[in-house]
Amino acid sequence: MDQQSLYFTAARQVALKTEPLPSPAFGQVLVQTIFSAISPGTEMLIYQGLAPADLARDETISALAGDFSFPLKYGYAAVGQVMELGRGVAPGWEGRLVFAFHPHESHFLATPDELLLLPGDLTPDDAVFFPNMETAVTFLLDGQPLMGEQVAVFGQGIVGLLLTALLSRWPLSSLVTLDLYPQRRLLSEELGAHVSLDPGAPDAMARLAACLQGAGPYPGADLSYEVSGNPAALDQAIAAAGFSGRVVIGSWYGRKRSDLNLGGRFHRSRVRLVSSQVSSIAPELTGRWNKTRRYQVTWGMLAQVKPARFITHRFPLAQAAQAYELVDQHPEDVIQAILTY
Repeated sequence: MDQQSLYFTAARQVALKTEPLPSPAFGQVLVQTIFSAISPGTEMLIYQGLAPADLARDETISALAGDFSFPLKYGYAAVGQVMELGRGVAPGWEGRLVFAFHPHESHFLATPDELLLLPGDLTPDDAVFFPNMETAVTFLLDGQPLMGEQVAVFGQGIVGLLLTALLSRWPLSSLVTLDLYPQRRLLSEELGAHVSLDPGAPDAMARLAACLQGAGPYPGADLSYEVSGNPAALDQAIAAAGFSGRVVIGSWYGRKRSDLNLGGRFHRSRVRLVSSQVSSIAPELTGRWNKTRRYQVTWGMLAQVKPARFITHRFPLAQAAQAYELVDQHPEDVIQAILTY
């Protein structure tokens, strides 16, 4: 029996390779993948050839060892079923549904401590959103929204939508989102945004300012999130911030550059820029928070939001090239694309 693995071979080129299916060694299990989710953020930077080739993929996940140079396997949202146990693995693992931060391939080996058991009330369709929901939870931990605050979210891709779904549970005075694509703006309002604007419209910033009233010399958002992946949106997020406002930067731009206006208003309004990334927890929280606690919160939020409804496209692994081309060329049509096995 063989396994199929997806490789990024060059900019905008992916290929499937058939490889021998290994048997689990001592302490390992063999997982057969059911679904894996395509990341429209990091993965598209890799697909487009915009990821820094000499940067480590993820120093905290063994399945993502190495750098971003081609060819490479990548992906971090796989749900599957344990099919075979190596010696030394407890028999209770056999047949269990699991989540793994693992690249796109039909089968893979892992140790039990690299797997997360799916809660019994969660479907594989919902569980495949685990990394995106964990990222949204991290953005809340880093942004620390307060009761009555005015919040703006730039970008309503899948992470932005999940962030909006979580923020809508806060007693905010205003929650405004921005995205270029009508489908995403409509869904954002359905999730609880008070209004969702087109950032490309000529009057977008004026309409946003009208939604974000406040006291002081520089009224505006108490908290802004930039999660669009577009460097130009960061300048808008800074411009929208009120006096001593926080701007949480959740996007990873890869090799794309951001041209920022850090002139008088930014200088005088004490805006704080916060870098947020899911591979770590903010040092000021680590006395009470660890990844296990964040995992538990993430599972709970997945059960509440039930994000399987955001899946707009399903592609068999054999059609992965078409899937990546669609996400790359027609992002206006895609909320979440997944690969099926």
